[in-house]
Amino acid sequence: MNIVLFGATGNIGKVILQEALDRGHHVTAIVRDPAKLTVQNPHLKVAKGDLLTPASYEAALAGAEAAIASVNDPNPDNVPKQAEVLLDTLAKAGVKRFAWVGGAGSLEVAPGVRVIDDPNFPPAWKPSAMGMVKALEVFRASKANIDWTFISPAAHIEPGERTGKYRIGGDQLLVDAQGNSHISQADYAIGLLDRLEKGDAARKRITLAY
Repeated sequence: MNIVLFGATGNIGKVILQEALDRGHHVTAIVRDPAKLTVQNPHLKVAKGDLLTPASYEAALAGAEAAIASVNDPNPDNVPKQAEVLLDTLAKAGVKRFAWVGGAGSLEVAPGVRVIDDPNFPPAWKPSAMGMVKALEVFRASKANIDWTFISPAAHIEPGERTGKYRIGGDQLLVDAQGNSHISQADYAIGLLDRLEKGDAARKRITLAY
């Protein structure tokens, strides 16, 4: 597929980029600073653009079949705005599928109780987690004509082994037999690209974990 990727220089974005290229997809990475992206691949194009300024990257969307956004904005208030702008801009450009790297904070640990509601949730993480909670609300309210998928990782997503194994959940936090919720960035990237290729989670929030 022809895929547009926002956030290709981030920790998770870099892993998603490599997974997409390894699968033979053609990727256009839209970044603020092209000098930060050092990957070389004949199937990779790099375009300079700012997510909240669609005019800066609209030309790069021509011919794109799918898009991925892995954003980590220092201002969490920007995250729901980015979701809204991308949903509308991608839909107008005719992009069919859109995968968003979401957070785990909005996942439920009990009926009506989210990860972010836990009194032990680290205060330093709360602003960015709330940004993702609000972004999910934007996705669910959107009327944009695009098959989006909001993909929450496990509670802990870190560099690690690429096993090719993962489980898919819905709105509830997935935990293993020991009660841990985790996944490697590599296996998260596999799950995300699998969904994008198959188109089997349209207009849904899902989660990926071991």
